[in-house]
Amino acid sequence: MDVLLPSRWRGAAAIFLIIAEIVVCQALIPTTLDGPFKPSTRSFDPSLRRGSADLPMDHPRLKKNVSGNFPQQIALALSSSPTSMWVSWVTGDAQIGSNVIPLDPASVGSEVWYGKESGKYTDKVRGNSSVYSQLYPFEGLSNYTSGIIHHVRIDGLEPGTKYFYKCGDSSMPAMSDELVLQTMPLPGSNSYPARIAVIGDLGLTSNSSSTIDHLTMNDPSLILMVGDLTYANQYLTTGGKGASCYSCAFPDAPIRETYQPRWDGWGRFMEPLTSRIPMMVIEGNHEIEPQVAGITFKSYLTRFAVPSEESGSNSNFYYSFEAGGIHFIMLGAYVDYNSTGAQYTWLQRDLNQVNRSNTPWLVAAWHPPWYNSYNSHYQEFECMRQEMEALLYQYGVDIVFNGHVHAYERINRVYNYTLDSCGPVYITVGDGGNIEQVDVDHADDPGKCPSPGDNKPEFGGVCHLNFTSGLAKGKFCWDSQPEWSAFRESSFGHGILEVVNSTYALWKWHRNQDNYKDDKLGDRIYIVRQPELCTNSSTSKGNDATGKGSSIANGAPALLAKWKWFISLPFILTTVM
Repeated sequence: MDVLLPSRWRGAAAIFLIIAEIVVCQALIPTTLDGPFKPSTRSFDPSLRRGSADLPMDHPRLKKNVSGNFPQQIALALSSSPTSMWVSWVTGDAQIGSNVIPLDPASVGSEVWYGKESGKYTDKVRGNSSVYSQLYPFEGLSNYTSGIIHHVRIDGLEPGTKYFYKCGDSSMPAMSDELVLQTMPLPGSNSYPARIAVIGDLGLTSNSSSTIDHLTMNDPSLILMVGDLTYANQYLTTGGKGASCYSCAFPDAPIRETYQPRWDGWGRFMEPLTSRIPMMVIEGNHEIEPQVAGITFKSYLTRFAVPSEESGSNSNFYYSFEAGGIHFIMLGAYVDYNSTGAQYTWLQRDLNQVNRSNTPWLVAAWHPPWYNSYNSHYQEFECMRQEMEALLYQYGVDIVFNGHVHAYERINRVYNYTLDSCGPVYITVGDGGNIEQVDVDHADDPGKCPSPGDNKPEFGGVCHLNFTSGLAKGKFCWDSQPEWSAFRESSFGHGILEVVNSTYALWKWHRNQDNYKDDKLGDRIYIVRQPELCTNSSTSKGNDATGKGSSIANGAPALLAKWKWFISLPFILTTVM
């Protein structure tokens, strides 16, 4: 027999379960309140390979499995509102050769039919379409022109609701099979997506397949892709075999060539996931793809729908969006990030508009990390850090996700290379599985410190510095793992972020190898917000920097934050009720 409890008791019961879970797990899962953590390194498992070759284009997961103008490469993306969603897909055949003729985007319609019941589509909406070309002014290089890329934004959806949808052109007819999407919950201090997957530097290798299979098993409701998607630029324009080191394999290439059909294969590879789970992307260096007349990023800019205009940036290189009580900021490292530029101005405006009462969590992501203790890309984007870090710190960013370095690293809360309990937790996940292999060397390993002339970024200046204080004073590299580096290891995998409430979020690093061995997690920690301790930060609209005015429901974990873990649960529940 079901027992109906008064709402205040039901709320208390829910809080009890959350607190009980945290208390039970505390013996196993640390929290950032236990930090800063002593630096720890898990050595690369010598029984594993550092990488694997790319999947061939005729692999079943990459092959085109629809004919004519039926949709393929279907992908969802969030708009800036939980009542909107982007649906994207590709129709027609791409062309590659010396003389390519672009398709007419108007020749195939862009429609999405949707409704709350299977087979009953109560609404229809149209969008826009385009094609792009990758052209090279060099003899012997093949040119490329894409299929027709469609983007449709659905507005007026209900938050936290399942919809059934089809996309395509009904006049042909050429509509997709029925698919399902789920909108995000409304912003709110107790309203969050169930699981957010975070991937970087994915590519199209066997390791990439393991990552996506493992991620799919974890059933995320949102995916963050923090740059370097396809690695199409590890090939010549004629295809053939990709290289783990482009300059080594193709020293005579007149330009950084790409084999654009890898983009189409990647879209099909990802479709089983992205056709039902929204994926938010940001550009990496492998998306630069220079071509004729200095044009860059053409495939990235054309293939993905992101809420740039909706978030006021007017640039697909940087934008923001919200998912429940989380405000996400996606920043571009390969466009102007200086404090005098458009991106910085937009970022400052966006941060100032964040309502921390509705979206307590502030999460930022961009491709290259600022804090990185690996030999690869060491201090590469120090210029960007010097321009932007103070602004992110001022507004109390909680977590930063990066890729680029092909390894995993979690950083203690830090600001300006100094341990700081008000700084963000930085997490690098640039080891999705790409052809360039996993990084294993650290800058503090004997003989592995790069010279200040190394690691020049593909965009922006060089601002390498020697440390002026602390354990590395007067040096370019540390002699041991830096104190701000909490945990690092070389492994392929993905991360899952589970936000519990306005105070606690559980971060888990899922290594691919553990999916087939003992099923243990590579790293996990509760990230705890303590805005009441960081009163020097600027407070965005609605941000309660003092901690006053927050409900006991939101504050219960904060009470535990003062803890000793034997604190009385009955007392907390009495206070709640």
